[in-house]
Amino acid sequence: MKRAYVFPGQGAQVIGMGRDLAEAYPSARAVFDEVDEALGERLSALIWEGEIAELTLTQNAQPALMATSIAAVRALEAEGVSAMDAAFVAGHSLGEYSALCAAGAMGLSDTARMLRLRGRAMQDAVPVGEGAMAAVLGLDFDAVTAIAQDAAEGEVCEAANDNDPAQVVISGHKAAVERAAALAKARGAKRAMLLPVSAPFHCALMQPAAEAMAEALKGVQINAPAVPLVANVKAEAVSDPEEIRNLLVAQVTGRVRWRESVAWMAEQGVTQMIEVGAGKALSGMIRRIAKSVDVVAINTAADAKTLAERIGEAHV
Repeated sequence: MKRAYVFPGQGAQVIGMGRDLAEAYPSARAVFDEVDEALGERLSALIWEGEIAELTLTQNAQPALMATSIAAVRALEAEGVSAMDAAFVAGHSLGEYSALCAAGAMGLSDTARMLRLRGRAMQDAVPVGEGAMAAVLGLDFDAVTAIAQDAAEGEVCEAANDNDPAQVVISGHKAAVERAAALAKARGAKRAMLLPVSAPFHCALMQPAAEAMAEALKGVQINAPAVPLVANVKAEAVSDPEEIRNLLVAQVTGRVRWRESVAWMAEQGVTQMIEVGAGKALSGMIRRIAKSVDVVAINTAADAKTLAERIGEAHV
């Protein structure tokens, strides 16, 4: 069976995520300890016992979600299932950093520090209240792109996340995004709703954050991943460290081409995708994109054991 590991992005965070893994596997606990040390604070305490409003702050959510994903990777390794045996890794937005860490392209401490910086830079790029994002359900990418262009009226309004055949997220100036949401409903969208995010991610307004990441990533060791990365902005596999570095910068303002990325992996013969970390949002998207692909979400120790048993039985 040809597998891909996929890693969730912002929005999947919940208080308590990863705690079960840390309690069951010393290697998973060590992930949270290392992230705490890298950031100089007990992020793990916020993740497991804090307030959801604080965890949802971009600068906290990004390293927290990555830590939870890598803890799940370590749990799978403890059960004899390695991400290094996958055909590809991929991640949704910040999940791309989790994917690179899982594939050995970036060290865990560096990944945590980059995501803390990325979260702050993205938050600071646009004053609070000036930007917005909205999810449009029931229209395809081309239709939503046209709506964003028609609604812009000289402001920024772009398709930011092409998530699945009937879910596209738009991002930009708040007034323009509100116009686009209204226009989407008028043009037949099932729903068009503003998202509870603190900044307009993956659009031209993030250029200051892209510049900050370009500078920060200059000082980070990036190795060729042991498993090729299907990059958000290319929707195909890359392995060259300098290309990965450049794509991580481009990703800040660029579109998350998730629908195309999943379809590309399916075209390469991937028959199972393992969502590693918090939530099951990607699993739902994958099922709508590539109906023949088996999707498994790994959130808990029980999930890790169940997958290991399934894989072991398949090899008997």
